[in-house]
Amino acid sequence: QVQLVESGGGLVQAGGSLRLFCAASGRILSISVMGWYRQAPGKQRELVASVSSSGRINYADSVKGRFNISRDNAKIAVYLEMSSLKPEDTAVYYCKVGRWDSVEYWGQGTQVTVSS
Repeated sequence: QVQLVESGGGLVQAGGSLRLFCAASGRILSISVMGWYRQAPGKQRELVASVSSSGRINYADSVKGRFNISRDNAKIAVYLEMSSLKPEDTAVYYCKVGRWDSVEYWGQGTQVTVSS
């Protein structure tokens, strides 16, 4: 079964940068969207950024201008470059790959902690 493997999380001071990586362990057909979500303690999982198969990009208002999402279709990988990090960005970050038939694949999550 195909899995999404994430890496790149860690501890960083406010104002710092991190880059998250997510790649599929095998082939996934008919991908419609790839994206990143996050979940902070006591809060619901929320969309951070997504990129569709046509290249349309969507960002949460809270990260616009600070985060940049990109994808590599050949590698079935999605990246998230995060800069000017704030303590409120602290969360577990999950990558997701969605297919046109509504099947979804989720990564195991990677912790991002931003200290003040």
